[in-house]
Amino acid sequence: MDSNEHEPVEGGAEKAAERAVPPPPRAPGIAGLSAPYRVLAGLALAAVAGAALGHLALVFLHVAPSNTLSRQHARTVDRWIYPEFEQNWKLFAPNPLQQNIAVEARAQLRTADGELATSGWRDLSAEDGAAIRHSLLPSHTEQNELRRAWDFFTGSHDEDDKPNGERGALSEAYLQRIAVARLAPHHPGARLLRVQLRSATTAVAAPSWSNESTDTRTSYRELPWWTV
Repeated sequence: MDSNEHEPVEGGAEKAAERAVPPPPRAPGIAGLSAPYRVLAGLALAAVAGAALGHLALVFLHVAPSNTLSRQHARTVDRWIYPEFEQNWKLFAPNPLQQNIAVEARAQLRTADGELATSGWRDLSAEDGAAIRHSLLPSHTEQNELRRAWDFFTGSHDEDDKPNGERGALSEAYLQRIAVARLAPHHPGARLLRVQLRSATTAVAAPSWSNESTDTRTSYRELPWWTV
C-alpha cells in the first residue's frame, strides 16, 4: 500500500478554510454602490440640496424686511412664492381677525341630457372644516389651500373685484382651479361651463361679559361668473 494514499492533498485544508470564511460585508450607504451609481447618487443629493437651499433663500427674501437684494429680485421671488408658498403672519398680528369667512361656490353645467343647469351653492369652507375636525393628522391642503387662495384674491383686487396688479389674474386662475376641482366630482357625467364664488362673512359675537355690540348678520361678496 502506498504510504501517501491517505495523506491529504496539499493545500486542500487551506482552500476549505478560505471557502468557510464569508465575504466582507458591503459598506453601508452610498459607499457600498459601484462607482457609476455613487456618482449618480451624489449628483441627485447635490440637486436636492441645491433646490432646498434655493427655496429657503427665496422664502427668506420674501419674509425679510425690504432690502436691496429683495427689491432687485422681487419678480423672481414673487413668481416662486405665490401662491403655494406665501407666508401669512396674521396669527401674530396685534389685531387678529374677528370674522368667520366662508368661501362658497356653484357651477353652471351642461348635463348628460344636454340641459343647462345651475347647481346650488356649496360651502367649501365648511367641507374643509368637517374634514379636519377631530383629525389627529389634518391635511395641510384642507386647512390652508382655500383660505389662502381667498386671501390671495382679496389682496390682489379692489372692492369692485378688479385686479390691481399682475397677481390678480394669477389669483383668479388659482381660485377657478380650486372651484372646478371641488365641484366636478359632485356632478358626474356633466360638463362644467362656468363657476362662481362668493364669500360669506360673519362677525364673531362679543363675549357675554363685554358691553360691545356686534352685528353678526352675514354679508356676502359675490364674484362674477368665470368661464371654465
